[in-house]
This record gives sequence, C-alpha cells and structure tokens, in this order.
Amino acid sequence: MSDMKEGGEKLRAAATGADLSDPKTRAAERAGIEGLLPHRDPFLFVDTIDENGENRIVARHVFASGEFFFRGHFPEYPVVPGVILIETMAQAGGAGLVKRGILGGSALFFLGTVDKVKFRKQVRPGDEVTMVVENLRVSPRMIKQAGKAYVAGELMAEAEWMCLVGNKGDL
Repeated sequence: MSDMKEGGEKLRAAATGADLSDPKTRAAERAGIEGLLPHRDPFLFVDTIDENGENRIVARHVFASGEFFFRGHFPEYPVVPGVILIETMAQAGGAGLVKRGILGGSALFFLGTVDKVKFRKQVRPGDEVTMVVENLRVSPRMIKQAGKAYVAGELMAEAEWMCLVGNKGDL
C-alpha cells in the first residue's frame, strides 16, 4: 500500500508537464514523440515524456474515445485492452531511451517477453494514463524494463518486459 502512495506522490511531482487536454499542445508533443519512435497512428501510444532520467522515465498518453479498439472492446462498455497498456508502457520506455541518446534513432524494439503482469483497474475512454518506467537492464541488443500505469495517481496496471533491439538496416 505504501508503494502505491509513494508512487502517487512521485507522480504528482512529475505531472507538471504539457497540458494534453489542449489539442494543439498534444499534437506538438506527439510530433516530438514521432521523432523518437517508428510507431504511428493508430498505434502510437505516447503523447509526451515528462521525466527522462537514467533509471526512470515518466510519460503520458490520453486514450481518446476515437481509439480504434474501443469499437470492438467493448462497444457497450469500452475498455483499453490490457495488451495495449503493456504496449503503451513499452513504447514509453523505448522513447525515453532514444531521447536520452542511449539507443539510436533507427532502433526498432520488439517485445520478447512480458512478465509479472497485473491489471488492477480498467482504463476507459478519455483517461490520461501516466506511465512510470524503470530501466532494469539496457544494452545495445536488449532492454529489460518494469512499468506501472496510473490514472489520476491510481495504479491501473504493472508489468516487466524485455525487448530485443535491432536497427532498420539490420533487418
């Protein structure tokens, strides 16, 4: 319980970034993220990076009501699929590493494993999700990270993952 409280306090301190409720601000922030990740709409799930330290990345994404998956998951009660939350955290982690220059801009990240996954609450249309990602191990060919997804300071999901790293020229 204290972990969630401490995490929430850290989130409030980090949540002083861009106002994603403003469409122009969100578009400008996303344009910057597109320079870090190869993902594009409808599969880009990072809007902005608020904190990018050696061991910790804090990023956010607003799940707008028009997201493609809400039409089928579930039409009467739309919920962000759990696998999308994992992808969102992994994208945040990858974007942070590229932004810090640890991995090159041509790097491609492929999920290799996902472990210790827990879905605690549902993420709904309109929710702004804050991802807190911890770098566990980073090398030129492999990344091991752990992440937590929060909405309004409340823990929604958590997981650990390993990504294999390659470059566009290597494929």
